[in-house]
Amino acid sequence: MKIMNKTQFIEAIAAKADIKKKDAEAAVNAMTEVIAEALKAGEKIQLVGFGTFEAKERAARDGRNPRTGETIKIAASKCPTFSAGKGLKDAIN
Repeated sequence: MKIMNKTQFIEAIAAKADIKKKDAEAAVNAMTEVIAEALKAGEKIQLVGFGTFEAKERAARDGRNPRTGETIKIAASKCPTFSAGKGLKDAIN
């Protein structure tokens, strides 16, 4: 599987939208900041046909230290998730 990094992603967006790389980079950075801020505020972002970004609660739980086998407490936390929409699923299949 080939991995596209941020620079390649920005170049692809600039080419697809026929805009300067600088403008594409600003748009990508703004998009990631808006998504992070919305999830931090407890909001869900739904882009119809693409997917949904959401922060889900992870309950506190017991875990194990792999080196010692000692039981440790893992605190509750929030975890960002993405669920692909039908349009995106159909596009890749």
